[in-house]
Amino acid sequence: MAREKYQTLTEQMFYILICLTQESCGVDIMKKVKDLTNERVIIGPGTLYSLLDNFVKEKIIIETKIENRKKSYVITNLGREMIEKEYIRLKKLERDYEMLVKEVSNNE
Repeated sequence: MAREKYQTLTEQMFYILICLTQESCGVDIMKKVKDLTNERVIIGPGTLYSLLDNFVKEKIIIETKIENRKKSYVITNLGREMIEKEYIRLKKLERDYEMLVKEVSNNE
């Protein structure tokens, strides 16, 4: 099941899924991620299309249309739950980091 396989998301997975909160095709996703992250995260076509195929199989996203050879996708409720869970996990990491850094700074 998707929840077990994707308990935590890679950075690429997370960005692909947040881009798919709006219907997008693969080329648009690659551009959105590149622009959103100021080119810090670049997703190549091999990685992107492999993840998109897996996400469709796991019902994390759905294919919405095919025009010529261009497929568009959008996130499902399951996918939205996954990015929300990942966001909460990342916020906890940030909180833990801040607590540790402040604790170390106060002890110096």
